[in-house]
Amino acid sequence: MADISRLLVISRGEIAVRTIRAATELGITTVAAYSSADQDSLAVTLADESVNIGGAHAKKSYLNHEAILTAARETEADGIHPGYGFLSESADFARKVEEAGVTWVGPSADTISRMGDKATAIKTAEAAGVRVVPGSGGLVTDIASARIAADQIGYPMMIKATAGGGGRGIRIARDEAELVEGFAAATQEAAASFGDGGVYLERLVDSARHIEVQVLGDGTRAVHFYERDCSLQRRRQKVWEEAPAEILPASVRSAMCADAVDLAESVRYCGAGTVEFLYDPATEEYFFIEMNTRIQVEHPITEEVCGVDLIRGMLLVAQGHPLPYRQEEIAIRGHAIEVRINSEDPEADFRPAPGTIESLRWPAGPGVRIDTMAYEGYTIPPFYDSLIGKLIVWAESRELALARLRRALAETELTGPATTLPFVARLLDQDEVIANEFHTTWIENWLEEEAR
Repeated sequence: MADISRLLVISRGEIAVRTIRAATELGITTVAAYSSADQDSLAVTLADESVNIGGAHAKKSYLNHEAILTAARETEADGIHPGYGFLSESADFARKVEEAGVTWVGPSADTISRMGDKATAIKTAEAAGVRVVPGSGGLVTDIASARIAADQIGYPMMIKATAGGGGRGIRIARDEAELVEGFAAATQEAAASFGDGGVYLERLVDSARHIEVQVLGDGTRAVHFYERDCSLQRRRQKVWEEAPAEILPASVRSAMCADAVDLAESVRYCGAGTVEFLYDPATEEYFFIEMNTRIQVEHPITEEVCGVDLIRGMLLVAQGHPLPYRQEEIAIRGHAIEVRINSEDPEADFRPAPGTIESLRWPAGPGVRIDTMAYEGYTIPPFYDSLIGKLIVWAESRELALARLRRALAETELTGPATTLPFVARLLDQDEVIANEFHTTWIENWLEEEAR
């Protein structure tokens, strides 16, 4: 691997801004790849250079392999950082980047193939001795094989897209009728969203917590940065994340983090990645469910409690440097919470709400961080994910972090398009959230009760 002198950033939004800032601090020249809809984006403004890679629709720009590779050649970029979303977990594209002699800031194409495909990742985890949720053990190709697997697993279960992400390509089946209906729906949605209709079956763990462990590897050695609790979700989309997961007993935390490192080292992982688990508080059991072979949206809370820069770490190991952190030096300090700010209207079933930001004031003060691409006068385009920013708070304890979040939300002013800020404020008033007594479907249950 060679040093990166010119980095092409092929993501957009807040993660593109975050990547540009980290690269700039390392003395790397940054080039923002943008679509015609993002020419006025903050990433384009902050980068040293920028290059248009196509039209507004992602297929013409952020998902266009040849347009991006052409941009890398024309701008003489010797490194590509994919951020999250779009091509960040495309083994095919990562392989093309490698073949072009450009450094891919992330795990190798072979590693993405093994761990980015969920069905294959489950087999890899089992081989590494990591416990997985009982399931089909691989893809189910038709409803007949799904029925056979279902009889062995037992209901209720989940039908999950092997190439899935963001909650798409997932259905719950509580009986055979729902299996038949859900199988057809999940395969169709997966094919449309990811170009891969493959699905597998997995036992449904009711009232589970979604816990994920952050790892960073250099291709030989890996370290963990402890865990995040990402259980507050709406329709399997994360809304609110915390680090650490205070509900975990120390013995479970230790075992879970060790499993994550073992798995990463077994596949010679290079880069930042997240090993995700379901945790059953009633039995204190945990099960591996998948690995995200990229940086995560919620990485800032890990950075806050561990005092690290994960994007910087990614850039260093991609250039062949050894891990900049030793496990014995990594410790948890305090508590951090991240809430996602989306341009969606909570009063209209969270319908996307693109539009121009008329006025904007972000909070400040001790322990407050904003990762965003938004600025006053910016027009949020209708073509992409609705995330416009993340509000992150840190404090010495969870109780103080909740108080700091309340203060930070009160300071925030954003007018123009509807956002999820009022919804987050309502969450902060719920007794179960304050008491840390929730699970992955708690928000849906709460909203359903309110609607009655």
